[in-house]
Amino acid sequence: MSRDTPADREESTIQPDGGTEAAHEDIDYLDREVNLLRPSTPFMRDHLKIIWSSFVLWALVVFGPVTMTAIAPEMMTVGTPIFGFPLHYFLVSLGAPTGALILAVVYTRYRDRLDQKYGIDPDSVESAATEAGEATAADGGVEQ
Repeated sequence: MSRDTPADREESTIQPDGGTEAAHEDIDYLDREVNLLRPSTPFMRDHLKIIWSSFVLWALVVFGPVTMTAIAPEMMTVGTPIFGFPLHYFLVSLGAPTGALILAVVYTRYRDRLDQKYGIDPDSVESAATEAGEATAADGGVEQ
């Protein structure tokens, strides 16, 4: 007798996508292919969310003052001095680098939480290579 009801067909064709319900301890994240358009693991999906949101914020912080100076030069150059300097100078010279550093700190915090959530130990590759007496390469692999 074949399965012919919609519930039976749905049950037989649905495969888990590796979401939060799946045990992510069984996935070897270091051996998976990285594809920015179709992440293959839940860790990669979550990591890409962090990367893309950080990228958007970085672009706003770094290119925002320059773009605003081109759009509204009166407001950015003459209208609002800060410590005797025009607003665009202050934002480009101090705001952009400081904002980029703050974004780097925020990214590392989120990445550490993500590693903890998925049980990824960043020291595992180094410690495994050290125990085997091999040197660790800069990209996390082991020198051949």
